[in-house]
Amino acid sequence: MNEIYPIKNERKIFLIDMDVERIKKQIDFIIEIDKLKKVERKTTLIDKSRYENAAEHSWHLAIMALLLWEHAQRDKIDLLKVIKMVIIHDLVEIDAGDTFAYDVEGYKDKNEREKRAADRIFTMLPKDQAEELYDLWEEFEMAETEESKFANAIDRLQPMLYNYYTKGGTWKKYNVSLEQVLKRFEGIRGSSDIIEEFALDIINESVKKGYIQK
Repeated sequence: MNEIYPIKNERKIFLIDMDVERIKKQIDFIIEIDKLKKVERKTTLIDKSRYENAAEHSWHLAIMALLLWEHAQRDKIDLLKVIKMVIIHDLVEIDAGDTFAYDVEGYKDKNEREKRAADRIFTMLPKDQAEELYDLWEEFEMAETEESKFANAIDRLQPMLYNYYTKGGTWKKYNVSLEQVLKRFEGIRGSSDIIEEFALDIINESVKKGYIQK
């Protein structure tokens, strides 16, 4: 009867063992991050049927990056890096939960909660991949590089679109003021002139239509 792994060379067996350990860590991570689909955000879907979850949010940002990249300073931005960044940026919410953008109390310990989550979740991976994803997450949070500024801009734009197309959405539900919305808008500045202008138009129209309190 044939063996499952009919390899006699000891070096080859060692390499297979190494590969098995690596893929086991990767699969464990893949299974773990399925939990992101259960993390509910405060933003409702555009059809108002339910709240979106954090995994859907991340997917939506990846599509937005792919489509809106042409409006950024493309010679300075690595699109693949942006897509990686938005896909993984909310994985920490598996442990830390989603902190609503206008939750003042929640933001007091947000960084601490998310740092603990990053330390646990990303270190499930093989060392090289753990370091890469942790660095991407940290870069997104710092919002200092061109890629992270663009990633943060579309992260701010996406819920703005949801609130506008649901006629106020969470802005109305939580009595969000114009001052609060403009503070969030600061995360869009400097990433793309046309995206910035588009976002301002949405804010102005939302004020006119009563979606945002003055």
